[in-house]
Amino acid sequence: MKFTKMHGAGNDYVYVECFSQPLPNDLPRLAREISHRRFGVGGDGLILIRPSEIADARMQMFNADGSEGEMCGNGIRCVAKYVHDHDIARKESLRIETGAGVLNLSLQVDDNGLVDQVTVDMGIPELIGPKIPTLIVGNDNSGRVVSVPVDFDGRTVDVTCVSMGNPHCVIFVEQATDELVLGLGPKIESDARFPKRVNVEFVEVISPTEVRQRTWERGSGETWACGTGASAVCVAGVLSGRTERKILNHLLGGDLTLEWIGETDHVMMTGPATEVFSGQWPADVQTS
Repeated sequence: MKFTKMHGAGNDYVYVECFSQPLPNDLPRLAREISHRRFGVGGDGLILIRPSEIADARMQMFNADGSEGEMCGNGIRCVAKYVHDHDIARKESLRIETGAGVLNLSLQVDDNGLVDQVTVDMGIPELIGPKIPTLIVGNDNSGRVVSVPVDFDGRTVDVTCVSMGNPHCVIFVEQATDELVLGLGPKIESDARFPKRVNVEFVEVISPTEVRQRTWERGSGETWACGTGASAVCVAGVLSGRTERKILNHLLGGDLTLEWIGETDHVMMTGPATEVFSGQWPADVQTS
């Protein structure tokens, strides 16, 4: 099976193009094995680039633990780069089908005719608690969960919950320490008040237009970037009065630009997409 390793701001996945080769068997197991950073290719998960009847391509993603996710903001930028650069649909505006719906993407092409930056219309954020989903109740009758103090494992933090096609719990902190990200992050991810588990963002506010983010990602652990998470942070910053609608977000693997547009309510995300290498995955490789 042919594969390609790609990353968006350090959020790395193994990509398998399913236009010219058959869909692999036992996808959750393949995701666990090929994502293993010691015995596999290594990555935050597996992304399939599949044909679509309603868009230029379909993205199907699996986390490193084999669970299937609805969307990945960094992953979809890489899917767009692959679709363009490998001549599946060589145009500068693409539509990609995901588990969270069809998204529109605008591609920036370098002097060699290859994509280096992609802007993604991430759509309208979901802010109503049960639809995110979360069982945490907001402070008013709006149904929103904004800056609500919640106790996790004996520690109280203010949380703002947003779905960008997948659930996020955003926590603004003075410093995003290992104790918070690696210690509290996994406990929040699997907390019963998040029925589908949750991605957790710990965010330092540098200024009203600039933040720094670390993410504990559902099913993958800490990742170097999270595009849907960065989008959720943009929304949460506005809702909590901490940031403006357009921000620069510094993640471990690079920077993303986010804007929550008031006229349309859509979140726009711009960031890099990088192809690293390609290879052949033997059918008989097993790591578990």
